[in-house]
Amino acid sequence: MKTLRVNDYDMAYLDIGQGPALVCVHGSLNDFRAWSAVLKPLSADRQLIVPSLRHYFPEHWDGRDGQFKMAQHVDDMIAFIERLSLGPVDLIGHSRGGHLAFRLALKRPELLRKLVLAEPGGTLDETLIPDGVGDGPPAAGSRAHVAQASEKIAAGDLDGGLRAFIDGINGPGAWDALPAADRQMREDNAYTLLAQVNEGRQPFTKAQAEALSVPTLFVGGADTPGMLAAIVRILPEHVPNAKLAIIPDAGHSMFRQQPAAFCKAVIPFLQ
Repeated sequence: MKTLRVNDYDMAYLDIGQGPALVCVHGSLNDFRAWSAVLKPLSADRQLIVPSLRHYFPEHWDGRDGQFKMAQHVDDMIAFIERLSLGPVDLIGHSRGGHLAFRLALKRPELLRKLVLAEPGGTLDETLIPDGVGDGPPAAGSRAHVAQASEKIAAGDLDGGLRAFIDGINGPGAWDALPAADRQMREDNAYTLLAQVNEGRQPFTKAQAEALSVPTLFVGGADTPGMLAAIVRILPEHVPNAKLAIIPDAGHSMFRQQPAAFCKAVIPFLQ
């Protein structure tokens, strides 16, 4: 593990392999460990750089007295890529990290060569939401969904809060079905949800999608329900020349559930 001083914060990251630079950004309740299943294939002929965002493991944060905003994390990743001094990089962002990557690509497209958005998290502008998608429980990753989970965590019910968050994304029973290592990673990052409620994340708009100029591949899991599935299928319709790959027999954590299929979709795009 290495660290790089970025905006007065020591960002921890993994640096594996040699070749063109590929940066992977994790999602909510995750950290650089999230990419373990694909580290080997993604680093086979490229320099793979996998950071943990501000206040995520290996930091042990209590959810208070920090700087945890989407805009802060976007600025941190911009500074991180600039400080690497490797020229334009390829960027993969998953879930909340996909939202971050989308914003970064709009703000500083010259820093990127190609962009992969694996079910970018958030919500769609209401003009893009299909009928029925916003009905029922809070949309996965929405402010209401995060608040529902964070309230339990703040009250001392760590297991209940994490279950509410994970089951809200992947369906009932998803938390209990997680392998021990994946559950531990979520527990290590649980208190980031307390700050994520008010992180200032904005909906995706049609105009923003149309303004994305970096060659982009969207990746989704065939079994992902709700808003996340809608986002990954609707945004590519508006991003110029975007591609879409759907991974069979996988949900939101598609690169952990089907790592070979994920890499088969992503690596040729990055060539």
